Amino acid sequence: MDRMKQLISLLNEASKRYYMDADPIMTDFEYDKLYDELVELEKSTGIILSSSPTQNVGYKIVSSLKKVKHDKRMLSLDKTKDVTKLKSWLGKYKGMLSWKMDGLTIVLKYNEGKLVQAVTRGNGDIGEDITHNARVFGNVPLSISFKGELVLRGEGVISYSEFARINDNLPDDEKYKNPRNLTSGTVRQLNSKLVSDRKVSLYVFTLVSAEGIEFNKKSEQLDYLSSLGFEVVEHVPADENNLEQTVKEFENRICDNDFPSDGLVLTIDSIDISRSLGETAKFPKDSIAFKWKDEAAETKLLYIDWSTSRTGLINPVAVFEPVELEGTTVNRASVHNVSILQELKLGIGDTIRVYKANMIIPQIQENITKSGNVEIPRVCPVCGGETEIRQLRDGRALYCTNPNCSAQRLRSLDHFVSRDAMNIEGLSEETLRKFIENGFIDNYTDIFELKKYEVEIKKLDGFGEKSYSNIEKSIEKSRVCALPNFLYALGINNVGLSNAKLLCKYYDNDIDAIMNAKEEELAEIYGFGTVIAHSIHIYFTNDKNRKLVEKALKHITFSNPEPTDENGILKGMTFVITGDLEKYKNRKEMQKEIESKGGKVTGSVTKNTTYLINNDSLSASTKNKKASELGIPVITEDEYINMFK
Repeated sequence: MDRMKQLISLLNEASKRYYMDADPIMTDFEYDKLYDELVELEKSTGIILSSSPTQNVGYKIVSSLKKVKHDKRMLSLDKTKDVTKLKSWLGKYKGMLSWKMDGLTIVLKYNEGKLVQAVTRGNGDIGEDITHNARVFGNVPLSISFKGELVLRGEGVISYSEFARINDNLPDDEKYKNPRNLTSGTVRQLNSKLVSDRKVSLYVFTLVSAEGIEFNKKSEQLDYLSSLGFEVVEHVPADENNLEQTVKEFENRICDNDFPSDGLVLTIDSIDISRSLGETAKFPKDSIAFKWKDEAAETKLLYIDWSTSRTGLINPVAVFEPVELEGTTVNRASVHNVSILQELKLGIGDTIRVYKANMIIPQIQENITKSGNVEIPRVCPVCGGETEIRQLRDGRALYCTNPNCSAQRLRSLDHFVSRDAMNIEGLSEETLRKFIENGFIDNYTDIFELKKYEVEIKKLDGFGEKSYSNIEKSIEKSRVCALPNFLYALGINNVGLSNAKLLCKYYDNDIDAIMNAKEEELAEIYGFGTVIAHSIHIYFTNDKNRKLVEKALKHITFSNPEPTDENGILKGMTFVITGDLEKYKNRKEMQKEIESKGGKVTGSVTKNTTYLINNDSLSASTKNKKASELGIPVITEDEYINMFK
């Protein structure tokens, strides 16, 4: 299995470097030799992983997740934070201790050696069928050598590193709070392509049944599943003599783990003894969860450090007198956002209680003094630009409104070249970072003058004639663009592509008129208001911003706007599109059609929204909840087509 996994990783990396990066790491002969070796290993073992390059799994979209009743009811675990109680619970029995993975529990069923069904835990009695998604998990075998019916349970998880990568590419109001929430939302997607892109892994922790095979111990079951190609949760034997030390050994490794866990699971290893113990209405009597006991300490709040991120989000970080927690000295803890800071009523000099959540992340548990004297900064600590408080999914947060803030430069450039903006392919965030570090780019106008650094760019690690040529072709193509896309690319606060289109429509695609528009005049535009008007006015009255726009206009030409039906069937209607689409290639295609019929598409549900379009009309998403609160109808693609064709 180790060799198979090694080959899969190597071959997949080779394919990516060859087809996507134009930077091959091996010859065709070497690739074919390794590929043939993998094929032979798959034949001899009968194991085929979904991530294997020998498979063309394909992606599948389902219309909804079907409800499935579990053959065997899934119970929760009783829990404790006290190692002494854990030891008392085990008594003289031989146990097995393993990580308690923090994701989404999934039941897999195999028949004739093939994966036939995957179902979420749900409420323990009824789950949802996610077979289409389990087939693209990175480490789930599609085929196994065992030919009878086999049922197992595992935890679907997304690693911390993958969680960080995904959140880095999301706007702040859509970022996920933790890997568990991300996993839950991902695994229940209707489109398996998204699941594949997010690299979900499954760690098996229980064998429910294996037709015709009996085992004496649970550890033997996991070892057998491992031999079939499954990645099983790490487990070690435990008894009353070594339990405390074993728990400590797990504890010492938490900070090094890339996978999320929220404790340990202790189970009696003997299957016969486990069966004899039975279960309560809520818990099995043969297993118990151990949760980390958070060590807390009192300290004094010294000040709040306001740190501007590359997204413009200004994070409040509490700095306090150093205290010892879980064996390390800490003196800082993120307060996350303005809402939490105000809820805690933080003030300089307050006595606060701090702890490490899951023994890793310093947090403020409570504020004992509650003086509430911390002031929210009105200017950015990095550039001195104006700040504003915005309402996000998880509360209110502080932002710097200056898109040219040095802390935001990389993200601003990444936004400028994005698909809905200037659509300059090849300038990834990492490439932009390299160009900034080497002095090739300082602001977005420098992108159009990269040619003068042609020799230096070709010498950079990972670059060459072909990659440079592709970037240059994409830059040349972007020199003719639509004015709304250019305005959106500027990253003006509160101005998305839809609002940029309304702005251009109002001023008949006259960039000079837009740049010199008065704030009160902008506020009269349909769908705007004082907030958007203020953002546009502030941006174009900034001398630095105007000079950059004027410089950019020397490099680009605006194309003629696409025709729209001013009196179309959707005139006066505002739509929000969310979730996966089936009839349209993507949301942009649907948005284009709506706008061509006189309608408007926005990114968030408000009282002005006419319809929310979501194929999963029963989803518990933020947009669906908001629509329900405001009485906004939620319709599917089919309903939209039938209503407005």
